[in-house]
Amino acid sequence: MPTFMKTIAMAVVIVALAVGCQSATGKTAGRVVDDATITASVKSKLVADKASNLTRVDVDTNNATVYLNGTVDSAEQKAKAEQLAWQASGVKNVVNNLQVQRR
Repeated sequence: MPTFMKTIAMAVVIVALAVGCQSATGKTAGRVVDDATITASVKSKLVADKASNLTRVDVDTNNATVYLNGTVDSAEQKAKAEQLAWQASGVKNVVNNLQVQRR
């Protein structure tokens, strides 16, 4: 019986820690990993598109919504960045806050 009680106590501690972590950030550990994966995928797509030169675009993801921030040289680059963001797996929404730089 003591081993069983230790196992139950350990399970309670693990659940409490998991709930505490979720309440601190508002996201589950799985959601944090998913958002990081989406961010990495979008950044990879932006860097891979050499013709558009989108390396200065900042990418943040929160609950599968991708936020694009920064400046680009043209409206075409802004549109291309959004198009590439939508191509990443798991993206539910894209908020394109990119500003076209005036020359």
